[in-house]
Amino acid sequence: MEQPQHEIRAAYVDSTITVYQAYSPEIGLPAVQEGRFPAAWKRDRMTWIKPSFLWMMYRCGWGAKEGQETVLAVEISRDGFEWALRHACLSSYVRGIHPDRAAWQRQLKRAPARVQWDPERDVRMQPLPYRSLQLGLCGEAARRYADEWTVSIRDVTPLAHEIRDLVDGGDLDSAAQRLPPERPYPVQGDLLARHPMDDARVRRRT
Repeated sequence: MEQPQHEIRAAYVDSTITVYQAYSPEIGLPAVQEGRFPAAWKRDRMTWIKPSFLWMMYRCGWGAKEGQETVLAVEISRDGFEWALRHACLSSYVRGIHPDRAAWQRQLKRAPARVQWDPERDVRMQPLPYRSLQLGLCGEAARRYADEWTVSIRDVTPLAHEIRDLVDGGDLDSAAQRLPPERPYPVQGDLLARHPMDDARVRRRT
């Protein structure tokens, strides 16, 4: 079956979904130790969460980029994640979705969340012909993410390094087997109606 170009894929259970971020050890390690983001985590800044482990690896260079050495798996409530989707605006203007550029800019200014679709990656970090969700949180969404929605925070930096080493050694099958299992996320149809899902199969939550 052909892969939809736009589809949320994630590791999730009944009440929570796992998203990924990467920070310097000064932020990441206290977050893991405390199970929540420390006071040093700026709640008044935009923060981007990624349900795709491999897209996070592409973004942080397997935890090797400066300031992104600690890779976090953040388990958050599905209710919070879906609240952010309901209140999100597209991160860029799309003709046919927005009445005009000025209307999009007004919506963007008001929205506490932003949706962006970027090419998904394989274990070699090559782009795939379908896209992965990034969800930007600011204002109320960022504060609620840090202080209400977060259930647990795990350090997955060792896993990132292990998979990277397998890829570097040419053992792609073993690398793929170590990836966190991700599957299509069962969103309500109206959650993504305002976002350009094109040929996506929108799955209804049961």
